[in-house]
Amino acid sequence: MFEQLRDAARAMPERPGVYIFRDEQNTVLYVGKAKNLRARTRSYFQSSRGLAAKTIRLVQDASRLEYIVTRSEVEALVLEQNLIKEHRPKFNILLKDDKRYPYLKLTNEKYPRLLVVRKVLADGARYFGPFPSAGRMQETLRVMRRLFPLRTCSDQKFRTVTRPCLMYHIGRCSAPCVGMIGEEQYREVVAEADAFLSGHPEEVLSRLRLRMDEAAEGLRFEEAAELRDRIRAVEYVTTPVQKVDTGQGQERDVVGIAHEGDRAVGQIFRVREGKLVGRDRYVLRVAEDDDEGEIVSAVLALHYQEERPPREVLVPALPQDQEVVAQWLASRREAKAEVKVPQRGAGVTQLQIAQENARIALFDIASQDREARPRRMMEALQEALGLPELPRRIEGFDISNTQGRESVASMVVFVDGQPAYGEYRRFRIKTVQGPNDFASLAEAVGRRFQRGLREQREGGGKFAAFPDLLLIDGGKGQLSSVMSVLQEMGLQDLPTISLAKQHEEVYLPEESEPLQLGEGHPGRTLLQLVRDESHRFALGLHRQRRGKASLHSRLDDVPGIGPKRRRALLERFGSLRGVQSATVEEIAAVRGFTVALAKRVKEEIG
Repeated sequence: MFEQLRDAARAMPERPGVYIFRDEQNTVLYVGKAKNLRARTRSYFQSSRGLAAKTIRLVQDASRLEYIVTRSEVEALVLEQNLIKEHRPKFNILLKDDKRYPYLKLTNEKYPRLLVVRKVLADGARYFGPFPSAGRMQETLRVMRRLFPLRTCSDQKFRTVTRPCLMYHIGRCSAPCVGMIGEEQYREVVAEADAFLSGHPEEVLSRLRLRMDEAAEGLRFEEAAELRDRIRAVEYVTTPVQKVDTGQGQERDVVGIAHEGDRAVGQIFRVREGKLVGRDRYVLRVAEDDDEGEIVSAVLALHYQEERPPREVLVPALPQDQEVVAQWLASRREAKAEVKVPQRGAGVTQLQIAQENARIALFDIASQDREARPRRMMEALQEALGLPELPRRIEGFDISNTQGRESVASMVVFVDGQPAYGEYRRFRIKTVQGPNDFASLAEAVGRRFQRGLREQREGGGKFAAFPDLLLIDGGKGQLSSVMSVLQEMGLQDLPTISLAKQHEEVYLPEESEPLQLGEGHPGRTLLQLVRDESHRFALGLHRQRRGKASLHSRLDDVPGIGPKRRRALLERFGSLRGVQSATVEEIAAVRGFTVALAKRVKEEIG
């Protein structure tokens, strides 16, 4: 099958267009665009060393490769978007179809309502969202009902009610059901709500001010006062959003991206008239090895299918097809449009805000299934490493020392993806001299499992439970040292790996090349959590020992100074530096000291 696909790529025309991978059931697996179809598709069949994991899986699953020629790259981009929307291929980045994420819906009725829904329909209504956090969506809804008194009742109740309900009396509904507001006036309120949710509060304020002036000129003072209060409310609500001022008349969108595992969030902040006035959010299904530029491309394609682009779009990473995307945005805008990464000024600040909000939104989503996340990480790690069992218990080892002195090892334990603090252990390295992490790790791991084997024979103990996965901080050398010890104890089948920090490479026994897990891979995230925790724990003990050793070397080595006299000095002067600063007379005044002993202290420690 590989050869057939490669031959199909070689037969592609050297023209712009769209290519389509299908499987044996004729299901569309992936849709891509290209400036040169032949050159682009042939790149899928080069050496696997240069290919992403997602690309390798795509080629393995595919059985057919088709193409559609277009007149330009921009046409190819539009066609690609339409085909992705139609077929939802599993290897493309997609808008996540998840009913947990609500939208606000402005209905298409004679007297529209603002509703919370979880499905977008082609019914002529206006949809805003999705909102990954239901709490934040409810907060938005509360603000909207305070500012724009749209009806909340069902159609049946609307047709049968004879007097205003409580919502009218507390100012949350304008009561069109009993004629308290005319249809034309109600439509104006609907238009204002639409503009506000679309990120145009200045447009809302202009309409309200015009209506207030008209009401005042017509001597409708009660109506004018009501409009004045709404103007103040809109100004108050939008003021916090307008803290980042970029200068007069600026129009731009700012795109923030956050990515973890198979999920990403795209956050688009809308800057109008120089102020940050609104945002849109997209929850995406992605591959673990999709880079930030690919996700940016997907977010832009999704957002600007419906929205008119601004003059400038700021992004955290440029899409691979930057020029084509810019041309497409310009065609949508019918004027020049630019996509760029800001380097200085207010744009950098705005991008930081958008990125931070995207990370918060991603955290909100993750918090909804916090219990499921650890299992996803363990399952992804089991699949990536080919483990016989789910790695429910992982033990991580690390070494900390200062040029070989005061060397310590840490053992941290994660159970079901969470730290098990009560099972952490520390080892003082006893047999190794000098900075030798290989031998130090071998000693610590050897002592841990020697005791574990003994406790298993004796019927239990703190080290009797063995891990499903042993993680060593380091590279191939550290792993080899530990494997030698495990083999001596007959534990060579215990799943053991190492994680090298520089490039986050995973080393496996008897494998010459490291395993690369893409950034955002849930299994890699779990390994990093264990590795970082083992490093933190080892460093803590090393600092304690280094501090004690420092005190011992300067005070306890003074002839005539034992633990009690050392403690008396430190209590009197606070620290070793305080003792060094004290005079002979001050030291001699401490209980248990003579002038002769005080002089000896000064001579020894300066």
